[in-house]
Amino acid sequence: MSHPSDSALAELTQALAANAERYDRSAAFPQDNFDLLHRLGLLAYTVPQALGGSGADLANARRVISAVAKGDPATALILVMQYLQHFRLQDDPRWPRHLRQRVAHDAVQQGALINALRVEPDLGTPARGGLPATVARRTAEGWRLSGRKIYSTGSHGLTWYLVWGRSDDRDPLVGGFLVHRDTPGITIIDDWDHLGMRATCSHEVRFDNVLIPFDHAVSVSPASAPQAELDGESLLWMAVLLPAVYDGVARAARDWLVAFLKQRAPSNLGAPLATLPRFQDALGRIDTLLFANHSLLDSAAAGHVGPQHAGQVKHLVSSNAIQAVELAIEATGNPGLSRRNPLERHYRDVLCSRIHTPQDDVVFGQVGRTALA
Repeated sequence: MSHPSDSALAELTQALAANAERYDRSAAFPQDNFDLLHRLGLLAYTVPQALGGSGADLANARRVISAVAKGDPATALILVMQYLQHFRLQDDPRWPRHLRQRVAHDAVQQGALINALRVEPDLGTPARGGLPATVARRTAEGWRLSGRKIYSTGSHGLTWYLVWGRSDDRDPLVGGFLVHRDTPGITIIDDWDHLGMRATCSHEVRFDNVLIPFDHAVSVSPASAPQAELDGESLLWMAVLLPAVYDGVARAARDWLVAFLKQRAPSNLGAPLATLPRFQDALGRIDTLLFANHSLLDSAAAGHVGPQHAGQVKHLVSSNAIQAVELAIEATGNPGLSRRNPLERHYRDVLCSRIHTPQDDVVFGQVGRTALA
């Protein structure tokens, strides 16, 4: 597939935006959005060309994520996880070749989604250390996997779960165990009832003695000799694509504000709000924040930012996006907070940017330690 044109991406944004309020209210998995993305070849966009995908680089993946996010950020977040899993999958020597190819083939042919399920009720995020409570026991017929995963983005729509767990060995193997959704013993608990990003279906997924073959321990290493989950390139992909979701939300908010200011003409003013200097100033501030984001994301996607700055990119773009939407809310008052208007939804969605790893204290702590070392 060739890379989509700017006009095709603009059409995609419009199509997804038409469904966004409905999915925000229902919090259902946005299946028809993914059917559309599959028809356009965008679910296999970072699968290598040799396997039927587009082999998209970071700059092109970022273009697609930005367009999708501006229409429906919940769909975009699930798509980010798909892109992150696939872009390096074929280079991972820990995965058996037949499983790498099967997961890629499923994405190309059926639009199958994959995501890593990592967070647990007791431990929280593994980014802050610790061993998972999810355990794979060795049996005569294969692994028997048991455990609970929360914040499992995409849950109902995923075909493949890459479950972070540990084996029951004395020196446990820790890492990703690959589980197909049709395997007996999997239950999804519909407990994701969030302020924003409601259609990500980030529910709890429970695994009860789920049987998987031994070679489905696809990305594990001994606890005594752990391997880093993400290399420098992976950190940069995450630092560009994740905040691009929330930058897309801010751009949708900005466009709504422009239309509102042009259309709203109070009788006592006799002209649109767009003619008033204070609203021009507010929009100028918003566009300056979004200009900074555009410059930073483009620069990072083009390889001009080193992996050591990945956390800073994530923080800056997310903070600018939140501030941009807050300025729009401040400018509009009651209409901005009314559920009749999409700005209220954009505000709830953009606040979720703070959730993602790495969180600010980790980012600033690492930067400060590096500076003082």
